[in-house]
Amino acid sequence: MSTTPRASRWTAVTPWLFVLLWSSGFIGSKLGVPYAEPFTFLTLRYCIVLAILVPIALVSRAPWPQGKGQMAHVAFAGLLIHALYLSGCVWSLRLGLPAGIVSLIVSLQPLFTAAFAGVTLGERVLPRQWTGLALGFVGTAMVVAHKTGSGLTFLMTVPAILSLIGITAGTLWQKRHCPRFDLRTSTVVQYAASLLITALLAFTTETMRIEWSGQFVFALLWVALVLSIGAISLLNHLIRSGTAVNVASLFYTVPAVTALMAWSIFGETLTGLSLIGMVVAVAGVWMARGR
Repeated sequence: MSTTPRASRWTAVTPWLFVLLWSSGFIGSKLGVPYAEPFTFLTLRYCIVLAILVPIALVSRAPWPQGKGQMAHVAFAGLLIHALYLSGCVWSLRLGLPAGIVSLIVSLQPLFTAAFAGVTLGERVLPRQWTGLALGFVGTAMVVAHKTGSGLTFLMTVPAILSLIGITAGTLWQKRHCPRFDLRTSTVVQYAASLLITALLAFTTETMRIEWSGQFVFALLWVALVLSIGAISLLNHLIRSGTAVNVASLFYTVPAVTALMAWSIFGETLTGLSLIGMVVAVAGVWMARGR
C-alpha cells in the first residue's frame, strides 16, 4: 500500500529529472571539449562508462539480449542514440554552429517522432498532442532566437541534422524492436558498439591529444557518469514505459533548461524572449504528453 504513492511520485518526477540531466550534457561538453577534440572526448567517455558497467553486469549476472537478432537490435539502437546523435552534435559545434542552433535542430525530434510513430509503432497522435508539439517548437525557437547570427552555412547544419535523424530513429527503433531488455547488459552493448565508431573517427580524423586539467576531468566524469549512465538509464526507462511521442516531447524543454544552466554557470544572458519561450515550451510539453 505504501509503495504505490511512492511509485507514483517517482513516475511523475522521472521525466523532469531526465530533462535536467540531459540538459547538463551541453554544459559538460562545453567544459570538456576545449581540452580534447570531440571524438576523442566521446571515446574517453565511452571507455569510462564501459569500465564501470561491464563489471556491474558480470557480477550481478544480468541477462544479456537473447540471440543475435535481439543483440543486433539493441546495438543498432545504441548506434543511433549514442554514436550518431552525440557525434553529430559535437561535429556541428566543431564546425562553428552555435550551441543554441544545434539545440533547436535537435528539438525538432518530437515533430519527426510524431509524424512516424503512427506508421512504425501504431501510436495515435491526438490533436491536443499535435498542438502541444507545435507550441513546444515555437517556445524552443524563442529560447534560442537570441543565439542566431550571420555567417552560418548549410554545411555546419548537416551533422546536426544527422544527429536529429539519429535520436529520432533510435527512439522509434528501440521502442519497436527492444521493448524489454536488461538495462545493465543492453547499455554495455550499446556503448561498446558506439565506442567502435567514435574510436575509429578519433583515430582517422583527430590528433587525439588531450590537455589534462581539473575542469576537463570534472567534465569527463560528469558526462560519463551522470549523462551516459544516469540520463541514458532514465531515457531507456521512459522509452519502455511510455509512448514514443510522450518521450520525444521532453526534448523540447532541453534548450530552455540548458540556457538557464548556461546563464548560471557561464554568465550567458537570457532575454525576455527566452524567458517567455521557456514558459511556452513547458506548456507545449504538458499538452503533448497528454494524460
